[in-house]
Amino acid sequence: MSKRTILLCASVGTLVFSAGSVSPNSDSEPSIDAPRHASVAERSPAGAGGEATSLQQLSAAYAPSAPQASGADSQSEADSPREESSALLPAPADLEEPTLWLARAIYSETKLPHEQELVAWVVRNRVETAYRGRRTYRAVVLDPYQFSAFNPGAAKRARYLRLQPEAPLPRWRQALWVARYVRHAEGRAYRPFPVETRHFYSERSMRGRAVPYWAERGGFVAPDPGRYAVDERRFRFFKQIS
Repeated sequence: MSKRTILLCASVGTLVFSAGSVSPNSDSEPSIDAPRHASVAERSPAGAGGEATSLQQLSAAYAPSAPQASGADSQSEADSPREESSALLPAPADLEEPTLWLARAIYSETKLPHEQELVAWVVRNRVETAYRGRRTYRAVVLDPYQFSAFNPGAAKRARYLRLQPEAPLPRWRQALWVARYVRHAEGRAYRPFPVETRHFYSERSMRGRAVPYWAERGGFVAPDPGRYAVDERRFRFFKQIS
């Protein structure tokens, strides 16, 4: 069992309970390798009852067996019948509004769980450091021209804003569990990068456009390769960007 898995299992009690970014492929299942730690939990703690069930559901969010679309597939999850899975995860119970806003943001950026987790930490870092004066998840997500899907006039802004926990979309349900985990994770051991990491961008989605000006200043952060397998062409993270 990996160090990250052990830490997650130890936090099961918690589990129950920029960005300047453009999504690299926000409406399709990208064709890349599964994350190194695709299974968050290799086994459930004995006697944990409902807590074990919650841990299993979070583990299912990381399962590599879910269907993956090719990079050329531009259909949205909502429009693609093959994404409607009989193994649809239940939404977390008693979901808090901040978690819902976080899930909307990470779902708009990527459909891969390990990438959703990293993006979620960027959003959380912005909340915790009151970046640009925004102190809530809603305010951070709706901050103009920070997260592309929520930009004023964005084609899919309304669809993402309408997403509710009961929407029967497998990758959306996955995002809800990942968002809940990141919001409630406590301790430095859970953080994939420093709290000053508040920006990311995608090379693949910048076709024909210049790299963001702030990325040229340095501050690149590479998530621990022992915990995450991230294609830098899809996501690059940066810290200490003002």
